[in-house]
Amino acid sequence: MYNGIGSSLSDIFRLSDAQSRSISPENLTGEKAGGATLEVEDGTAAHAARDLGKGWKVNPFMRIPEESTMVIADIEGPGCIQSIWMTPSRSWRNLILRIYWDGEKEPSVECPIGDFFACGWDQYAQVNSIPICVNPGSALNSYWQMPFRKRCKITIENRNSKYNVIYYQINYCLTDIPDDAAYFHAQFRRVNPQPYKEVFTILDGVKGKGHYVGTYMCWGCNNTGWWGEGEIKFYIDEDEEYPTICGTGLEDYFGGSYNFESPKTGTYEEYSTPYMGMPQVIRPDNAYKSQLRFGLYRWHLPDPIRFEKELKVTIQALGWRSEGRYLPLQDDISSVAIWYQTLPHGEFPELPDKDYLEII
Repeated sequence: MYNGIGSSLSDIFRLSDAQSRSISPENLTGEKAGGATLEVEDGTAAHAARDLGKGWKVNPFMRIPEESTMVIADIEGPGCIQSIWMTPSRSWRNLILRIYWDGEKEPSVECPIGDFFACGWDQYAQVNSIPICVNPGSALNSYWQMPFRKRCKITIENRNSKYNVIYYQINYCLTDIPDDAAYFHAQFRRVNPQPYKEVFTILDGVKGKGHYVGTYMCWGCNNTGWWGEGEIKFYIDEDEEYPTICGTGLEDYFGGSYNFESPKTGTYEEYSTPYMGMPQVIRPDNAYKSQLRFGLYRWHLPDPIRFEKELKVTIQALGWRSEGRYLPLQDDISSVAIWYQTLPHGEFPELPDKDYLEII
C-alpha cells in the first residue's frame, strides 16, 4: 500500500492508509476532531468573534512573547511534514525556526525564518519554485517533505524586543516511513564582511549518509562592479584539497549567465523558476540604501549531490579588478544549506547573536 508521502500528479490517484493531520492555532495538537474547539473568550480573535461564538474564527493566530521560544508543533510519529505555511510579523531575521527529529536534543533545522523561505533580506520577494513559494502579501510556504519515525518538534524563537504575531498551518500525515528515508536538515551561516582571500563555507561538518538538495544565498555587495565570478565546490567523502564537483561561476550555479543582465536593459533581471532563481534584487535608492543586495536559490531536486560519509560545500567571493584580474571580495554573505541524511547529524556551528545577524 502506498504510504501517501510526497504525492504528485503521477501518483495522486493511489490509495493510502496515511492519516491526514494539520496543526494551526485552531488545532494546536493536530488531533482528530480537535479543530475549532476553543471557547470564544480564550481565543486571540475573541473580540472579532464575540457575536458568532465557538466554532467560528476564534483563534487564527498566536502571539510569541518577546525574547522567548514557542513550541508550535509536537507530533508523535511515524509521519511526515508535507507543507508549512506561515505569515509572521516583524523582523524575519529575528525569528529562528528550529526542527528536532526523534527526540534529539540538538536541532536538525536552525535558520532565521525569512532565510528558510528564500526571503533573507527582511523584505518580501515573490518566489515561485517547487519546494518554496512566497506569495503576496507575505505568505511563506514550504513543500519540503520531512519524514520522521518517532517524534517531530518545531519551535520558533522570537529574538525581537516586542511580541510577534504569527499565523501558521503545518500539514502532515501519520504513516509508515520507509527504511531508506533520510531526515531533512537546514543550516544557516552568515559572514560580514567575508575575509579577504578566504572562501565562504556554506556547509561543513556533515557526518552520515545522505544527499544535498538546496542552497539559498543572500549576497550583499560591499564593492562596485560585478560580484559573481566565484566557483562553488562540493567536497564529497574523502575529498581534501580538491573537490569532486566544481562549478564555473556563481551565476552559472544559480542557473543564470553573463551577470544576470537583461539583454534589453543591460541591468539585473529578477527571475524565479521551479529549481533556480534570483527573485530579489534590492537596488540603492540614492540615499541610505547604498548597497546592491541579491537573493538567490538553487534546488537540487533533479540532481541531488549524494555522499556516503561526509560533505563540505564552499563558494568563492570574486569580482574583477584592474588589468583583467580577479578581485577577492569582502561582501556580506549569508546562506542556507539544505540536505537529507541519516541520524545523528554532525554538530552545527553556534548561531550568531541578534546583533551579528541584523541586516543594516
